[in-house]
Amino acid sequence: MDITELTVHELMDKLKSKELTAKEITKAYVDRIYEKEKDVQAFVTTLTEEAISKAEQIDEKRQNGETLPEVAGIPIGIKDNICTKGVRTTCSSKMLENFISPYDATVTEKLNSQELISLGKLNMDEFAMGASTEYSYFKKTRNPWNLSTVPGGSSGGSATAVASSMVPWALGSDTGGSIRQPASFCGVVGLKPTYGLVSRYGLVAFASSLDQIGPITKDVEDSAILLNIISGHDEKDSTSANIEKKDYTKALKNDVKGLKIGIPKEYFGEGINPEVKEKLEETIKKYKELGAIVEDCSLDIADYALATYYIIACAEASSNLGRFDGIRYGYRTKNFTNLKELFKNSRSEGFGAEVKRRIILGTYVLSSGYYDAYYKKAQQVRTLVKKEFDKLFEKYNLLLTPTSPTVAFEIGTKSNNPLEMYLADICTVSINIAGLPAISIPCGVNSEGMPIGMQLIGNHFEEETILNAAYTYEQATKFREKYKPEFKGGAK
Repeated sequence: MDITELTVHELMDKLKSKELTAKEITKAYVDRIYEKEKDVQAFVTTLTEEAISKAEQIDEKRQNGETLPEVAGIPIGIKDNICTKGVRTTCSSKMLENFISPYDATVTEKLNSQELISLGKLNMDEFAMGASTEYSYFKKTRNPWNLSTVPGGSSGGSATAVASSMVPWALGSDTGGSIRQPASFCGVVGLKPTYGLVSRYGLVAFASSLDQIGPITKDVEDSAILLNIISGHDEKDSTSANIEKKDYTKALKNDVKGLKIGIPKEYFGEGINPEVKEKLEETIKKYKELGAIVEDCSLDIADYALATYYIIACAEASSNLGRFDGIRYGYRTKNFTNLKELFKNSRSEGFGAEVKRRIILGTYVLSSGYYDAYYKKAQQVRTLVKKEFDKLFEKYNLLLTPTSPTVAFEIGTKSNNPLEMYLADICTVSINIAGLPAISIPCGVNSEGMPIGMQLIGNHFEEETILNAAYTYEQATKFREKYKPEFKGGAK
């Protein structure tokens, strides 16, 4: 039995039956990290020794008959923009290279309360700005399906670690597709919850009105289990929704008969790869066979979503990253003679090119004379995007689209062309603009064996609907039984 190939719910069963111990499970993942990390470069900080020590403590508690949470002793990976007390939280930036968080994010506290074991902090695009994990200050993460391709971004380290079986599940963050797009590229499941369902307290902010923490997992059931753990109201987050706590695993009924699914035609037009389109058409056919009612529909405002997203996201990034000034914490230049030079040189040396580009764009759209023309207009379009979705959800239970118009692309092919890189988010950004939940699950591979993801979009706080629809499709198609990463291709 290869422990690292098991899902979390399978590991939970093995712990319960005493077939495995927490130490055996953790040691298997630590060994896997030593074996595969050199190829895929998913971690910024590993906590392997600490993980084994904690596993031993949990096993001792079990042996002593202490009552523990069901997931106690299961390892996990955490994206490196989520604060972890006493452990580096770098956002994959030179600016925070040596920053050790003095407190835990709310989601980290929740993981700790369930006695989950952190294996380390996972690589990402710097400050979550990117769609390929090529913009990390530390390393370029590689896709385990083909090591010469990107894993997607910005949660590329999280998706790669799960796909490589170096962690059984991981936390990512999603501002415009940063959980779903890498999940699609790496052939795993990525859930972006409704805005406000999961606390953002302790998530280093990129764009505060768009950011959302969510799970990246091997299958849909694991996604529901992790959402159970991290969701819930938090008084420390003013945008946290105070709604009734749910058990999302109860939504997995393996039945979509009568479910109404809309297919927005705008996501299947120009720019979508023919093989991606073909797999999505097969997926639509499968849902019809499973008893769902599937109809074409239109989301006219989708054409404006990408421009709207980048104006709002960059404006908020410009504001949020103003705190990194070389004085309070983070990188400080040694090259300055006055306060102005200290600010300028610390930020010039501490931030990478993509972060600087977005700060400049954001500052421009917020500046006097341009605020009304750009930022205010983008917020008005945002309202229209939300209204368009509201109108569709009056008729449909969920919407189905590609997660990405392409499969994973080769490292270096888009990193020098920002506009082309931004287009990688075209299928995902409108969901963040409207604050909706969406999930990406694999629906097949292309002719070169690279994963293709489909996206299911639900109405606000209707995670149960998309989780059940994803679960039903997953059970009918068994992607994980048919395909797995081959670690082919050479690192370039």
